[in-house]
Amino acid sequence: MEVSFTPSPDVAIVLNTLLDIFERRKNLTVRSIKVACTDIHLPTYFSQTEPEPRLTANEQFQILEQANLVKLVWVPGETSHLLDSVILKTEYATHIYKLLHRSAITDQRAHLETLLIADQFRFSRDDWRTCAIHRILLQLHAGKSPSPFSLTDSTWNLDLLTVFSALSALEVETPYRVFSVRTFNDSKRFDELKSAIVRLARHSNPEWKTLTDEGILRELNLVANPTYIHLAGNWQLVTQSGEILSLGSFAPSIGFPATQIETIQSVAIHANSVLCIENLTSFHEFLRAHDTCNKQYATICLMGNPSPAIRRLLRLILKTKPIHLWADIDFGGFNILSQLRRGVSSRIQPYLMDISTFEKHAHLSRPLTQTDIRNLKHLCTRSELADIRSALEHLVHRGLKLEQEAIQI
Repeated sequence: MEVSFTPSPDVAIVLNTLLDIFERRKNLTVRSIKVACTDIHLPTYFSQTEPEPRLTANEQFQILEQANLVKLVWVPGETSHLLDSVILKTEYATHIYKLLHRSAITDQRAHLETLLIADQFRFSRDDWRTCAIHRILLQLHAGKSPSPFSLTDSTWNLDLLTVFSALSALEVETPYRVFSVRTFNDSKRFDELKSAIVRLARHSNPEWKTLTDEGILRELNLVANPTYIHLAGNWQLVTQSGEILSLGSFAPSIGFPATQIETIQSVAIHANSVLCIENLTSFHEFLRAHDTCNKQYATICLMGNPSPAIRRLLRLILKTKPIHLWADIDFGGFNILSQLRRGVSSRIQPYLMDISTFEKHAHLSRPLTQTDIRNLKHLCTRSELADIRSALEHLVHRGLKLEQEAIQI
């Protein structure tokens, strides 16, 4: 017998609870599932002042019982007045799904799996997006939650995959709102998806595990607002059209648009070496203490972990020009050195990041956390940091770290 009515709020809660239990027990051979009405929160069924919701619910449950879909158990002495529990006959569960306009979880999982499989070959095998899709597929196969994808919101899933595809077109830094309008014709939609994209990226690329949310988005060429690369000294940039941009006359520094880095073809440094400085405060302090017009250093502020634009700029420097990094003497600083050696050049050397500098300023150091210690020990295993392993081990042994702002220059 087919039934067709709009379940009242109380009836919908009871039926959805029964289906929830049914889905959790889908691998077991059960012919019926029972839920006690007092064990779940029913908004109006037990009201002492408004009997109408209970009368409506009872009427609907009795229709279901007459259709042989459920069995009702009444409170003793309260037959047809107050329900004790409702029993679902599992062989008729499909009728309840239809009544609630609810898809079975197996159907939801199958639909999401089909959607993801269709997209997993859009990207190269080592792309983080391929890894993210593969990871969600494994979660589905294991019966786990596919979060941050959804089993019930297909629009959400499609929009996440739309972001995946749209990221391929980002060759320069792009503000969130601009990206959102270009992708969804809605300046705010990406804000709703942003945390999910960050979560997927962080779990799918080990290199991004320790980055901030903003740092991960920057790796994807997404920024809140257009950014500038702080440069000081005798930099000479040559564009693809042959235009020569000499920055040496700008004092004490200049902010160069990150989006313009894509147009730079080569970089000449009219100084003895390049000094990369982690933090903006230390960058300005260094410039204050040194004559930016001298030939010793051309400096650049990394603003923390170097962005794709900064890494591209550094890769354009001739291999004969020494490059140094001055950063915090802690996991973050040495992790930046690791990133630069792998993503720019293995020849990059630390500056003021040795044991003697640390000990000279140890009275200004701070204690390591357990996470710091674990991360430093992990850095000790990286082959590109073999030459500074003693400094890493020294920090672990001392249980201390030092910020670059504490170092007198």
